[in-house]
Amino acid sequence: MTQEIEGIDPAVPPSGPGCVECEAAQGWWVHLRRCAQCGHIGCCDTSPAQHASKHAEQTGHPFIQSFEPGEEWFWNFRTEQMYGGGPELAPPHNHPIEQSVPGPRERVPADWRSHTH
Repeated sequence: MTQEIEGIDPAVPPSGPGCVECEAAQGWWVHLRRCAQCGHIGCCDTSPAQHASKHAEQTGHPFIQSFEPGEEWFWNFRTEQMYGGGPELAPPHNHPIEQSVPGPRERVPADWRSHTH
């Protein structure tokens, strides 16, 4: 039996392979984060637009999980705590391995480091 955690729904799949808002605006990101409650994929706080944090602020969804290959950590926006792991969320667990970081490759400016936080 899996313990239920408020703000985490393990059955919800991710919204896609990239940041929802960056994809819509033809933007780019450094790393990706997954909302553990609704599956929204947003870009990290190093990224120019910081959509994962904005999503948490707008919705009140407290947890994100890294959507990077090989990373399983969670972040709790309410407590500002990181957890080394947690419940297994619905697959896929990361963006496609072939997807560039930062990405997507064709939209990342040559001077991308000067645009990060």
